[in-house]
Amino acid sequence: MGQAIQGRRVVGLISGTSVDGVDAALVEITGTTDDLQITLLNGATYPYPEALRSQILAVCAGEPLSMAELAVLDDAIAAVFAEAAMQVQVGYPPADLIGSHGQTVYHRPPQPAHLKGKATPNRVSELGYSMQLGRGALIAYLTGITTVSNFRAADIAAAGQGAPMVPPVDAYLLRHDTLDRCVQNIGGIGNVTYLPAKAKSALLRGWDTGPGNSLLDLAVQRLSNGKFTFDRDGAWAAQGTPCQTLVQQWLQQDFFHQPPPKSTGRELFGVAYLEQCCQDAAPYQLSAADLLATLTELTAASIADSYQRFLPHLPDQVLLCGGGSRNAYLKQRLQANLESTQVGTTDDFGLSADFKEAIAFAVLAYWRYWDIPGNLPEVTGARRSVLLGEIHLGDQNTA
Repeated sequence: MGQAIQGRRVVGLISGTSVDGVDAALVEITGTTDDLQITLLNGATYPYPEALRSQILAVCAGEPLSMAELAVLDDAIAAVFAEAAMQVQVGYPPADLIGSHGQTVYHRPPQPAHLKGKATPNRVSELGYSMQLGRGALIAYLTGITTVSNFRAADIAAAGQGAPMVPPVDAYLLRHDTLDRCVQNIGGIGNVTYLPAKAKSALLRGWDTGPGNSLLDLAVQRLSNGKFTFDRDGAWAAQGTPCQTLVQQWLQQDFFHQPPPKSTGRELFGVAYLEQCCQDAAPYQLSAADLLATLTELTAASIADSYQRFLPHLPDQVLLCGGGSRNAYLKQRLQANLESTQVGTTDDFGLSADFKEAIAFAVLAYWRYWDIPGNLPEVTGARRSVLLGEIHLGDQNTA
């Protein structure tokens, strides 16, 4: 779509599995891959209206919708995303491009026949399926800005997981010359990017590690009778003592033993999973704080366990991002599970921990605009590199 690749202002948008609201990042991007440069101009989180958030969570939990209701929900989410895109630009020149991940409401990884390595799926069900609401066409229409959306579809069509999407961006922004790093996002679901030192020839890797904040947030809402939606700083959990016997029992779940590539969501680590955890915990007569501490330990221990199982060795550094990076107790427990590894946040290395995922989708949109493939087959399991995202032209497009 052009020749020179420099100086584009792009808005990245995402709402994760915690369904807290829309994270919006306005960034200035130059370069392409090895020379990629990012400047965060503005970032903010725009909460969903409570009624809309409740509806999204209900749909994620399996509540049925008619097609008419699905269309209304799709448009309502797109309207919130469009408003977030406009608000984050206030005080700045208009953006050239928007990259919107949308709101995931359903994710089904590829079925076992594909994971066992069949050369050509002979049934549609062997491909994965993922649905993100908040259609890009409406965002482009409401903002007048060209919008890239539906990023997962092309990777899934190439027999990939469609997730995680951010490892290639992490690779260009956070890889170190001599240190091995893991960039660990802790949203509703946790996902990791393994970045071996540039001096090594080892492959990058990435996968979903399991629950991040999903079970914690659901438990807080349950234990507080809806008064609170999350455990700020992990303060409630920090008052309890984790039941390590339960944690070890939960770590026997099949997902934790499945080798990458792999992805997951609330379909597994959601309401039903929490209910089972509560049933498992009943004989131990845990206090509310003990239960939260134990669920927090599950998140920390599952991350550490996945590193030990699937990496050649533990990393020198772990860089946290996402909402869980602000949970001081969770960070403390992760450090305890990774004694020899330095645990910090991406903030410590110049990349916003709060808005890294939104920044990543700004970059993915930028790459799509310039016809640069955005997936990593070694991470998602796709058969080839592909362009990610569908382009919807805006009336005021200046890119």
